[in-house]
Amino acid sequence: MTDSSTDEAKSRPRFHRAYSFGIVTGIFFIVSWVGQFVFQAIAVRNDAEEHGSAFTWSDFFPQFLSSTFENWQSEFLQLVWQAAGLMLFYFWGSSQSREGEERVESKIDALLQERGIDPETMDRDVKARADGRAS
Repeated sequence: MTDSSTDEAKSRPRFHRAYSFGIVTGIFFIVSWVGQFVFQAIAVRNDAEEHGSAFTWSDFFPQFLSSTFENWQSEFLQLVWQAAGLMLFYFWGSSQSREGEERVESKIDALLQERGIDPETMDRDVKARADGRAS
């Protein structure tokens, strides 16, 4: 292993730190889904007893899957659209994100000018350094 790949491996966070939000979200998902399964099974069993029939898994699973997909459609798809849609609009550069970038750029330019640094010269220097690293 080369020195740079060793340094890179050391600087990377461990799996549980790097993906902690996803892990916690997955745990919440599984716990809530198991909870839905248990409490819906109890409700279906009680409903069957009230009507004088026996609980059957063949009656339960279609109801469970139906309510699961209904929940996913009403909750997860909305959240996924909000997260993915916002990400796409930000990536595509919606007018709001461009406005924010332009505002930050103008503030940085004003600070550079205040310190006696020409922002255009700074842009060229930064681009030259980036091009030098890319080669």
